[in-house]
Amino acid sequence: MDIIGRIAAYRAKEEELAWEGTFADYLELVRKYPTVAESAHARIYQMIAAAGIEKAENGHNVYRFFAQDLFGLTEPIDRLVEEYFHSAAKRLDVRKRILLLMGPVSGGKSTIVTLLKEGLERFSRTPEGALYGIRDCPMHEEPLHLVPQELRKEVEASLGVRIEGNLCPSCRMRLQTDYGGKIEKVAVERVLLSENDRIGIGTFSPSDPKSQDIADLTGSIDFSTIGEFGSESDPRAYRFDGELNKANRGLMEFQEMLKCDEKFLWHLLSLTQEGNFKAGRFALISADELVIAHTNETEYRNFVGNKRNEALQSRMIVMPVPYNLRVSEEVKIYHKLIGQSDLVGVHIAPHALWTASVFSVLTRLKESKKQGMDLLKKLNLYDGRTVEGFKDKDIRELRTEAPDEGMFGIDPRYVINRISSALIRQDTTCINALDVLRAIKDGLDQHASIGKEDRERLLNFVAVARKEYDELAKKEVQKAFVFAYEESAKTLLENYLDHVEAYCNWQKFQERQRARVAWRGNGRRTVKAPVAV
Repeated sequence: MDIIGRIAAYRAKEEELAWEGTFADYLELVRKYPTVAESAHARIYQMIAAAGIEKAENGHNVYRFFAQDLFGLTEPIDRLVEEYFHSAAKRLDVRKRILLLMGPVSGGKSTIVTLLKEGLERFSRTPEGALYGIRDCPMHEEPLHLVPQELRKEVEASLGVRIEGNLCPSCRMRLQTDYGGKIEKVAVERVLLSENDRIGIGTFSPSDPKSQDIADLTGSIDFSTIGEFGSESDPRAYRFDGELNKANRGLMEFQEMLKCDEKFLWHLLSLTQEGNFKAGRFALISADELVIAHTNETEYRNFVGNKRNEALQSRMIVMPVPYNLRVSEEVKIYHKLIGQSDLVGVHIAPHALWTASVFSVLTRLKESKKQGMDLLKKLNLYDGRTVEGFKDKDIRELRTEAPDEGMFGIDPRYVINRISSALIRQDTTCINALDVLRAIKDGLDQHASIGKEDRERLLNFVAVARKEYDELAKKEVQKAFVFAYEESAKTLLENYLDHVEAYCNWQKFQERQRARVAWRGNGRRTVKAPVAV
């Protein structure tokens, strides 16, 4: 493979995406393709929908955008997309809320955000996800903000779009100084979202409250230019480089938001409700972006318990992201994590990851009050297997009975750590289910957060997983003892079908015989008793 040639081809493809024109040219683009002027929330939903939507057996939507990286979260993802992204895309009031993903550690919250970020970068490079901004604007602002307020209703009706927001201080000044107020001549360019280049995708992570500056969110004064421009209110003396500025038109991830100092959170009140925020000595600055945060349940409960946070709490949409509760999906998680490593030369025996998954899922389930239902039956029922005496409708009842299932238990990170410890042992060429269970059991003694009572309960789950593996192994051995098991089963089925066909044909022969006897003679009908077969 010619690596340099491939790099050159990639660079040429990126250059082909570039577009520059005037505001007048952009209006014609909007007239042909109104989606280029849609909101950030609508663009994110279009990105998810464009990847494909399927229907699962349980009636929930399966979104291909998430399906390759997230397993066992069909219901939470369906709720996230439909109740937040789809509603926000229709400009319902939920778009004025912070999206807070709440769930246990290693449950997939960060993966969801990462997928959205990477997806936006790719989608902005497609014709369906193309967006444009005022050239040299530090916030890559929507060009339709140039339209005066008095003319907006008329322009909206003409183009079939909605115009929300005002020019940033920098563009407002440049419109007069560089273009003499002639908005039709303002330069417009295509915007390619990029987290690395801080274009439309931002990330804010709290640090020491005593040292962190609010400028990290809203930008700061450039003191080196105040002497030149003479005022702190001059846009040319201000750096519009905060995360809220740079994430405009896209998405901003607020990591560990509930650990952040309150003064940072209050800036989000105006942003989410009114679509603007305060920075420096300027009027409110418009911003069109999705603010997404994630936290665990303990921190969220502490946040809710503080009465001072009621205003911010009312501006949040909380989406629970629990652990997976299906064994078959848990196996996919471990396969994915192991596949991302450089491990070679070590064979993982059949059912080893399945046995680990049985243990993991058991720790996340609650005992049911339903008669005859134990944890193992519940595990099998959730995994789509047949459980005698129970039907699919029982799954809904069990979920209703324990709505917080999956918000506790052993996380996949712990299990994969223990599997890794078994894989990297010296001279190991193969590990089986017993090796994995042994590694999990040994790790419980080293886990600082596991108390004596919890340890006994988890050891019991290890024993249950071992028993399940033993039963599975017995069945496999029994199959192995049958010579050509599949061939024998196939022959048996074919013989059965042959006998059924012969019986049916004999019945038809008997019926024809009875019919001939009934109508023979001098045209007179003779009724004869049926012949027993």
